[in-house]
Amino acid sequence: MALMVAARYFLASGAFALATRIRRAGLYGGLGPQIAKEIRWSMIAAFIYGAPTGLIVWGWRHHGWTLIYSDWDALPIWYLPLSVFLYLFVQDTWFYWSHRAMHQPRLFRLAHAVHHASRPPTAWTAMSFHPIESLTGAIVIPILVFIIPIHIAMIGVVLTVATVMGVTNHMGWEIFPRWLVHSALGRWLITASHHERHHEDYRCNYGLYFRFWDRVCGTDHGLSKRIVADQEAHRRAPPGVRA
Repeated sequence: MALMVAARYFLASGAFALATRIRRAGLYGGLGPQIAKEIRWSMIAAFIYGAPTGLIVWGWRHHGWTLIYSDWDALPIWYLPLSVFLYLFVQDTWFYWSHRAMHQPRLFRLAHAVHHASRPPTAWTAMSFHPIESLTGAIVIPILVFIIPIHIAMIGVVLTVATVMGVTNHMGWEIFPRWLVHSALGRWLITASHHERHHEDYRCNYGLYFRFWDRVCGTDHGLSKRIVADQEAHRRAPPGVRA
């Protein structure tokens, strides 16, 4: 299972790194040594994330552990998207509070400094964690599958969202359209424009997918001025000179 996590990381990060090379040529220039470190930490994280996942899959297949189901008729069809939202919201809630705790000086020096050593973050940063921090993230879904019923296909949706948002939120430029980022919906969703601000200021914007807890707790400091300006400049540039 660790190999599958690693493969997912390389496919997603590699794809968006290629998109960065095409859309923002030179953005990662000179960051080769940093990216190499990010990949090494990410491979350790892949093993940590993969171990409990493999155990859960084995227990589900052979012993009926968990509340994972595969029959499309087992629960109402409307529950499918609801279960995805519940998993994402609980994961976001755990991430907000554990991430905020990681910014306490002792925990930051012990573990979270590894992630913030990526200056600036890149498409390879999403899983660049100290093993302690990886453990805090690796336990969430394996616990949830014993508490909240979910179709096996919807777990795939949750993992896809987690992978895509984790990578795109760190890649240093905004891939989502301006109309979405600055819309009423965008005020509640986290994209690169929002998370980059966390990597700039540290003491704000702790969420993962949603801005709910940042807004409730007064830690939402808005968007990265650099990324907003970059997106606007790219939008205004003639097609022939866009990187």
